[in-house]
Amino acid sequence: MTRQKVKMAFIENESSRKATYKKRKRGILKKANELATLCGVPVGVIIDSPYDLTPEVWPSREDMDNVLSQWQRLPVMDRTKKMLNQESYLKQSISKATETCKKLTKENKELEMKEVMFDCLSGKTSPPRIEKSDLRGCGNVIEQYLRNLNRRIEILSKNDGASSSSVHAAATTSVAMPIVELGSSSTAFCDMIRQQQIQSNMNQNVRGLDLNQQQW
Repeated sequence: MTRQKVKMAFIENESSRKATYKKRKRGILKKANELATLCGVPVGVIIDSPYDLTPEVWPSREDMDNVLSQWQRLPVMDRTKKMLNQESYLKQSISKATETCKKLTKENKELEMKEVMFDCLSGKTSPPRIEKSDLRGCGNVIEQYLRNLNRRIEILSKNDGASSSSVHAAATTSVAMPIVELGSSSTAFCDMIRQQQIQSNMNQNVRGLDLNQQQW
């Protein structure tokens, strides 16, 4: 049976809250002991709760005093460089989530434009049927493909240059021709999309002139 995810909220029932406190306190003290034993680092824990008459100090008050004195001897910059309060932690979390959301949105848009591009190449659709809002994104994807192809051609050419002249000639003939053919077809498709964008802008301008003439 899988463990249920604990809801991070205040426990209203006092008896349940007290039982949870005792269970969690044993767990955190056990983890502190493991950390100190396995890693050999100074660890000190202070727990102050309404369920105990005095604050509980682990492992002992003398050891806690040593940990605190070591901490106080550190420079202020070292003590605060990784310190976060609730506000800064939330800002950091929101910033990371926002960046992740932007990245996923960009990736999803690129996948959508790739699907549109391959539909055009396979004949399932044509550039005049593409929405105006998608034309620019589709053109950007095609241009990125062309840049990747050109970069690949340069890498292959440099690798061929390190070999003998005969191998270089054979490799150039066998590798460059198909890539050039792909590049030219993709360029033609990209030109078709650009022409569609220009035509759409011209149609809008013509409609605007007609409206102005009707008003006069």
